[in-house]
Amino acid sequence: MAVKKSDLYASLWASCDELRGGMDASLYKDYVLFMLFIKYVSDKYADSDEYAPPLIIPKGSAFKDMVALKGKSDIGEKINTDVIKPLIDANPGRLAHSDFPDFNDPNLLGEGQAMVDRLTNLVGIFQKKELDFSSNRAEHDDILGDAYEYLMRHFATESGKSKGQFYTPSEVSRVIAKVIGIAPANTVAATTAYDPTCGSGSLLLKVAAEAGKHITLEGQERDVTTAGLARMNMILHDFPTANIRSGNTLAEPKFKDGERLRTYDYVVANPPFSDKAWMSGITPANDPHQRFAWGEPPAKQGDYAYLLHIIRSLKGSGKGACILPHGVLFRGNAEGVIRKKLVESGILKGIVGLPANLFYGTGIPACILVLDKENAQSRKGILMVDASKGFLKDGNKNRLRERDIHQIVDVFTHGEAHAGYSRLVPVEEIQRNDFNLNLPRYIDSQEAEDIQDLGGHLHGGIPQRDIDALSDYWQLCQDLSATLFSALSPAEGPGVKEPAPHYLPTPERPGYVHLLVAATELKATIHQHPQFAAFIAGLQKHFAQWRSTAAQSLRMLTPGCHPKDVIRHHAEALLLHAEGQPLIDPYAIYQHLMDYWAATMQDDVYAIATDGWVAKPARILETDKKGKTRDKGWACDLVPKPLIVARYYAKQQAAIETQQAELEATTASLIELEEEHSGEDAAFSSFDKINAASVKDRIKEISSDKDSADERAVLKAWFKLSSQETDLKKAIREAEATLDQLAHDHYPKLSEADIKTLVVDDKWLGAIGLAVQTELDRVSQTLTSRIRLLADRYAVPLPQLVDDVTALTARVEKHLKKMEAATRATAAA
Repeated sequence: MAVKKSDLYASLWASCDELRGGMDASLYKDYVLFMLFIKYVSDKYADSDEYAPPLIIPKGSAFKDMVALKGKSDIGEKINTDVIKPLIDANPGRLAHSDFPDFNDPNLLGEGQAMVDRLTNLVGIFQKKELDFSSNRAEHDDILGDAYEYLMRHFATESGKSKGQFYTPSEVSRVIAKVIGIAPANTVAATTAYDPTCGSGSLLLKVAAEAGKHITLEGQERDVTTAGLARMNMILHDFPTANIRSGNTLAEPKFKDGERLRTYDYVVANPPFSDKAWMSGITPANDPHQRFAWGEPPAKQGDYAYLLHIIRSLKGSGKGACILPHGVLFRGNAEGVIRKKLVESGILKGIVGLPANLFYGTGIPACILVLDKENAQSRKGILMVDASKGFLKDGNKNRLRERDIHQIVDVFTHGEAHAGYSRLVPVEEIQRNDFNLNLPRYIDSQEAEDIQDLGGHLHGGIPQRDIDALSDYWQLCQDLSATLFSALSPAEGPGVKEPAPHYLPTPERPGYVHLLVAATELKATIHQHPQFAAFIAGLQKHFAQWRSTAAQSLRMLTPGCHPKDVIRHHAEALLLHAEGQPLIDPYAIYQHLMDYWAATMQDDVYAIATDGWVAKPARILETDKKGKTRDKGWACDLVPKPLIVARYYAKQQAAIETQQAELEATTASLIELEEEHSGEDAAFSSFDKINAASVKDRIKEISSDKDSADERAVLKAWFKLSSQETDLKKAIREAEATLDQLAHDHYPKLSEADIKTLVVDDKWLGAIGLAVQTELDRVSQTLTSRIRLLADRYAVPLPQLVDDVTALTARVEKHLKKMEAATRATAAA
């Protein structure tokens, strides 16, 4: 069976988090990630027949040797001396002692038996048979590497602001890797990429992934433990030759050619924001690498120090990107001087403003400065993108969605200008603003204000300008506006009959209309309008074409296919198909597919890549804390039971649903009968608990009492309904059991063509089709909601409201006077 990525990741996190106990997440991660690392390298290289494997696993240092230590009193010491030390000694230059945590630290792991139990359980988590990755790693689809990233992201979330900076969110890393322009077409093995503040290496690896081949990777990280995480991360992602060094990049850059800083084709970084200690160990005025020729950054504000290091580390045609706080765009004094030089140099190609609260080290918003030395002197403007509003709330952090990533990259790659989102700002305009690069100066991303119309509020009628604002709809459905609205005549108002009230004007009122359709009929009127219905039908036909093409392609998936390539191909095809279609957001369509991929389709395609088009039901066995195993039925992930039932046993399912409806009606009648006769002196008033036994006893008790005829009738009616309910429940259970067995027994009968039909047509494209339809439905919902809001807003003019209030006030005063008179009369009596 293939490893199911979603289950694997969730299981790993849940198990590890449960064992963490009181240990700080920022420390516990080192133990968990090492276990993942040693499991992977053992599966891949321990029994390798390669002549020179990238990593040597000495005898006694494999994961199986850690398993042999489970339960032993010296397990922590043995892991340090017999597993980790030989591993380091056998791989000089690749691994260092500082890369690994101390497995014999009683302060972190507990003392005596507590340490033994914790380490034994930790080893046990990674001993599961589904974690055998020796045969579960497809090219370009590094399940273990992705699991490592998954755990790092969760540990970053748990570690808090001060300790979560070791990880750059994957989504931001992907944006950077794409906007710098690296791609398979323009890279070779000699292409170089560098990250001067590499953290755990996730950003550098995203650049490598975008390159599509094994390029040269180099990175430096100040924290020695985090540098160890990066080295392990590189190996897990099949980049064992990546060179990761420890040390302070600004004070002691490790990558030099002689005494000069090494330069690279691509440089990316997510440096510590506003580093207050950046000058430690360095004198900028005497910098041997001449990084501060444009000016010296403030002593307590190190953002530009890292940016200048990046610029100095780029080749003459090099490209780079750096994540920095928004302050670098507008802060003055020394930073203003450097910023002026940066703009004038032409190296700054673009700026991408990101949403707030994306990063684990801080909640402030940040931006990406995109650099390009190629043709810098001829660059006449800077592309600015304000992507601050595109995100998804995910727990206590925000996260870029797939649609947000794609939109940023599309706009940046093609230099597109979109109102409120992006534009190419000429350098001359920036000069006029004294080289201030604050995005709101150049891009107005505020939503247009929904202006209230005083004339409409005073005299009634919907302003024509609000209707004209919906012109995209009227251009497609030219007669729909006339069906919905009519201009106001001199003596009429919205919903007002003759004679006209005094507040309506006598002259014509150009610029105002009223709704011809009742609000309750608005949705149906729009849906059923011939032009609108034809428009929606056209969109449905358009997307049916994509569905047909996708179905043919998806049926051709074979074992060994690359799932990430599969989704990339079909997602891009869907996005391209949606572009240019009126009134729909193509990126929203794209996001629906990506959401379904993450939730369901990804696991299915990984299963097909490993096992092929195989659908076999498996028992669901659950083991409780006492070790007792229970059979919870069966399931098939690729072809779930509902698909079998819907296609082959629809009649049986319909019969069960009919019985269930009858059961619900019977239960409702039973409840109604009990409530009706539960009052004082009623049939059920004396019952402590209403059940068949007590009702039967009561019927027997009053069987010969002539005065209890009505009570007997009620009780017999209840007994009949209760019997019907019991019989229906039994019949449904039996029918469901029969259907369950029929479905289970049908799997061996399925041919590969049957499985493809069930998975591709019924499951995948059925779900995606429903998601696309929600976007089509949103077209009419948006129009309906807006018109209803306008109609409600101007339904009752202000003078009428005043008249109504006056009338109601008079009625209240009249009632109060009556109450006062009655009170006086009572007092006098």
